[in-house]
Amino acid sequence: AENATWRNFFLMGARELRWEITGTPTDSAAPDVLAQLSVEQILDAMAIRLDGPRAWGTRLRINWQVTEPDDPHLIEVENGVLNHRPGHDPEADATLTIERRALNEMLGKEADLAELATSGRLRVEGDGEKLGQLLGLLDEPDPGFAIVTPEP
Repeated sequence: AENATWRNFFLMGARELRWEITGTPTDSAAPDVLAQLSVEQILDAMAIRLDGPRAWGTRLRINWQVTEPDDPHLIEVENGVLNHRPGHDPEADATLTIERRALNEMLGKEADLAELATSGRLRVEGDGEKLGQLLGLLDEPDPGFAIVTPEP
């Protein structure tokens, strides 16, 4: 192929057929990358990770308040889809308030929810079980996915 993108695609397909699928060498997102993402981009990534069939009967609304900078978003899960938009809903099931740095640590697997809650860097008001329900509906990304060949 003359185009470098297609040539690389074909070479990757050949590699996957001849040898095992290697995936990526990391288990979590790099801290430098997380620091550059906006809250909206992080919530977009959560929407991609939502297991739609498992979330089909779930309906929840969570205010997602990230501090430093002040960036409120509302997360809604309904009909197996996670949507978010800027703003705050007083009728939401719960409100999560978290420092931006703590959010990065949680996503980078440097800290867990319990640590952040006991240190006061993460607070949940309202029905805290809704947050656990949301997190339970997210699939863990598979760094060893096949790029070209279909999954068996």
